[in-house]
Amino acid sequence: MAENSPCCTPESSCHSGGTDVQAGEVTTTYRVTGMTCGHCEGAVSSELGALAGVSSVQAVAATGLVTVTSKAPLDEDAVRAAVDEAGYELVGRTA
Repeated sequence: MAENSPCCTPESSCHSGGTDVQAGEVTTTYRVTGMTCGHCEGAVSSELGALAGVSSVQAVAATGLVTVTSKAPLDEDAVRAAVDEAGYELVGRTA
C-alpha cells in the first residue's frame, strides 16, 4: 500500500501485507539477489529480524524484494551485513 494512501495518516495505523504498521514506523524495501526458495526467505528474514528496532520482515524470493518495517531508519551497512550473514547479496533500496 502506498504511503500516501488515504487510509494511512500519521494518526492511524496501516495494514501492509497482513502486518500492522504503526504510526511512526518506517517501511523500506530492499532488493536482494540469490534468494530462490522459502528457506532463503526465512534465512534473510531471520537475520534482518534480529536487527535492533525491526518489527517485521517480508522476503519474497520470486521478486528478490525484502520489505522491512522498523521503529527508525536502518543503517544500510547493518542491513547489508545481515543479508551477507544469511548468505545473500544486498543490491540496495528500491525507489
